[in-house]
Amino acid sequence: MYLVSDKIISLNYNGLQTQKLVKTDKLEILSISLEKDATFPEHKSPKDAQLIVLEGAVEFYIGQRVYHLKKHQHFSFPKDKLHWVKANENSKFLIIR
Repeated sequence: MYLVSDKIISLNYNGLQTQKLVKTDKLEILSISLEKDATFPEHKSPKDAQLIVLEGAVEFYIGQRVYHLKKHQHFSFPKDKLHWVKANENSKFLIIR
C-alpha cells in the first residue's frame, strides 16, 4: 500500500502541535510544530530517538546542556533522559523512535 500525506506541511504554527505520522510495534514518527517562543514541555522518551529539524531553529535541553539545532540538522538522544525543546523561530521537526 502507498500513502501520500500533507500532514507535515498542514500542521499550523500555533503554540505546540503534535501529530503521529506512523505508529507500529517497532517504529513511531511524530511531526511537531512549535510557534516561535513556544516550548515542548519537559518529558522522557520511552526509546532512543532521533530529531530532524525540517524548518526553523530550536534549542534542545538535555542533561544540563543546550543544543542549538537548525533546519536540516539531525540530533540523536537516549531514552529515559529528561529533555525539553524551545523554538527560537517558527519550527517543525520530526521525532523518530
